[in-house]
Amino acid sequence: MASNFWTSSHYKELKDPEEINVVHPLDAQRGISVEDFRLIKLHMSNYISKLAQHIKIRQRVVATAVTYMRRVYTRKSLTEYEPRLVAPTCLYLACKAEESVVHAKILVFYIKKLYADEKFRYEIKDILEMEMKILEALNFYLVVFHPYRSLPEFLQDSGISDTSMTHLTWGLVNDTYRMDLILTHPPYLISLACIYIASVYKEKDIRTWFEELSVDMNIVKNIAMEVLDFYENHRMFTEERVHAAFNKLATTNP
Repeated sequence: MASNFWTSSHYKELKDPEEINVVHPLDAQRGISVEDFRLIKLHMSNYISKLAQHIKIRQRVVATAVTYMRRVYTRKSLTEYEPRLVAPTCLYLACKAEESVVHAKILVFYIKKLYADEKFRYEIKDILEMEMKILEALNFYLVVFHPYRSLPEFLQDSGISDTSMTHLTWGLVNDTYRMDLILTHPPYLISLACIYIASVYKEKDIRTWFEELSVDMNIVKNIAMEVLDFYENHRMFTEERVHAAFNKLATTNP
């Protein structure tokens, strides 16, 4: 993958936040709301993580897969690109991109093992066909820079050595993939926002270190607020609401 974020396709593909949660006209015809759209993307992010855990795929690959999935839905509809097929296919594609290759038959085996619901049960040919559609939807831009790259250096530079705080920060970064932050902000700013949250929570004063950085702290704090808002609202993301959103997708156009 590219070595410089600022010259990469990832940087060029960054979007304004208001561009992200726009319901596609085909989905709107089925009654999908912005909240439904967010719920489905969150649900499929969790699905990718669950599937990856069973196959023992590392977190960086999961993060890349979730990024692909979220990128796809900035361009394509849920109606045309079935989320329950797009999610595992993005994991399959991310495994290739991150050089952690997993055969499609292994993916299909675990999908069938984990989900009895026929709506989740796809065959190898389905994965391979959707892979080509996803590549085209992404314009073949597969480069993803993650906050994981800058996080260890920032933690060391800020003097954070406390194990619990380090673990908290890494966990926060993992959770940012349950949102669309990777599509709207440079990854190093996401790292800094997670460190900022952890420092406040653990009551570790690193304000001087932040002041010495050449970054806009308003942006860092805004990202932190998005993360905290997600945690605050997460209890509202019930399985019943997810099923209701998927049921709208299953309806026939009026």
